[in-house]
Amino acid sequence: MLHAMVSPPDEVRRHVSHPIDIHVGARMRLRRRFLGMSQTKLADAIGITFQQVQKFERGLSRIAASRLHDVSRALDVPVSFFFDALPAEAGGLAVDSRGTEEAEARNNLQPSEMHGRETLDLVRAYYALADPEVRKRILELVRSLAPAA
Repeated sequence: MLHAMVSPPDEVRRHVSHPIDIHVGARMRLRRRFLGMSQTKLADAIGITFQQVQKFERGLSRIAASRLHDVSRALDVPVSFFFDALPAEAGGLAVDSRGTEEAEARNNLQPSEMHGRETLDLVRAYYALADPEVRKRILELVRSLAPAA
């Protein structure tokens, strides 16, 4: 006997990521990129696949406390780093899983400029300067070139 195929309902539920999961994943990506570490290298360090790192960074998968502890050790930051700069409204927002940037745009949040490759390259180069006086002078130069706030 043949059974009729049942199609899924028109309103298939999409995975909805919690804004805190997205924020923690973004901080994870920020630190990993700042260190110049690949997703594969981080995955190897904490014993998971790079695909799972991708899911964590996009906020598609929640990071268990024990895994977050492993990530913090691999990225050489305290666990609290992942919750720094957490938006106050994060507790009430929910965004679907099509991607962090699209989700941020739907919720009227601007993607952080801190996540850009140019920003990370600049910060890496700045801290690679051994002389604190040179760093101070470069900071003063950049501030003098920036438009007044």
